[in-house]
Amino acid sequence: MTKVTPELLLHGYAAGVFPMAGSRDDPDIHWVDPRRRGVLPLDGFHISRSLARRIRRADWQITTDRAFRAVVEACSDRPETWINPEILDLYLGLAGMGFAHSLEVWEGEDLVGGVYGVTLGAAFFGESMFSRRRDASKLALAYLTHRLRAGGFRLFDTQFLTAHLASLGAVEISRAEYHRRLRRALDSEAAFDPPGYSADPSPVSSSGDSSVSGGV
Repeated sequence: MTKVTPELLLHGYAAGVFPMAGSRDDPDIHWVDPRRRGVLPLDGFHISRSLARRIRRADWQITTDRAFRAVVEACSDRPETWINPEILDLYLGLAGMGFAHSLEVWEGEDLVGGVYGVTLGAAFFGESMFSRRRDASKLALAYLTHRLRAGGFRLFDTQFLTAHLASLGAVEISRAEYHRRLRRALDSEAAFDPPGYSADPSPVSSSGDSSVSGGV
């Protein structure tokens, strides 16, 4: 079997597939290309009134790439996970190469939420997220989508569509449509840390799809 390297991971993402292990203890890595793909339209993130208030309260701190390993480990800290030790090492390698990034939510010194993923061209491939406080993962996604829009990204791949992601505006598209969008995104450039970018709570809280006004 071909050894999976960070470079091979990048080739996989560019081809439209992503890696998963069967479980924490499964030593094998499988390539996945779902028939239906989840994506989060960057101009369609749903911010409810309650989430907007949570963002404006600004009692949590947001950072990026400050605790990448801790975010991945927190994402795998659940009874069943597809993140095995080899996958953790591979994404640490991608982070060291500048192709993987994390966004962290802090309550004082405590890491209470976060999300991580891979960037190629103008595509962001969301891998996993976690929450240790109510709304922490939603807040992380709100800040992430705001950052991706500012950086010129064109595709936010969520891999699968879950009820949680659907409530925030994610949709499901066909494999063929996903590959079309991926090609367009890979032909473009974007920056995860755009020059002069500032994630102030007020614009973040009002930057989503305002058509959703109730609580989520």
